[in-house]
Amino acid sequence: MAYIMVDVETDGPIPGDFSMISFGAVLVNEWLDTTFYGRLRPVSEKYNPEALAVSGHTREETLGFDDPRAVMESFADWLRANCKDRPVFISDNNGFDWMFVCWYFHHFTGSNPFGHSSQNLGSLYKGMEKDMFKNFKHLRQTKHTHHPVDDAKGNAEAMLTMKRELGLKIKI
Repeated sequence: MAYIMVDVETDGPIPGDFSMISFGAVLVNEWLDTTFYGRLRPVSEKYNPEALAVSGHTREETLGFDDPRAVMESFADWLRANCKDRPVFISDNNGFDWMFVCWYFHHFTGSNPFGHSSQNLGSLYKGMEKDMFKNFKHLRQTKHTHHPVDDAKGNAEAMLTMKRELGLKIKI
């Protein structure tokens, strides 16, 4: 199984009514050198200016981003090229990131290469530490910038630290 660390930036709280503005993905391996970055044109007239501001983009900029169907098809191609079997979706906030990626895959390509499940990095760390109040974010090396590739890479670094130093058993 190939673990794919994903991070999304959006202009609102839910897909469909609002839009995924950009997302990044990193193949979790020792080098973290296989990445994907997509910038997507909005799918809705609605947007929350405060949510959009987190991404560092203006509404006018996002209107010039790429066609969502083309981006999702490119991401599916990237997954096929970099994963021998079904990829495993993992993120810092999978409840949020997953719903956007899943909706966009189904809406624009008709299927989701990740299947029907996702994993949460924070929950994994809490289980390893046997403490529901622990936070993994101190394990990141790459600064959290709200550029989705940077943020996915930082989370992947944390996952690799869990493997090396805390005994997480994953095959990469």
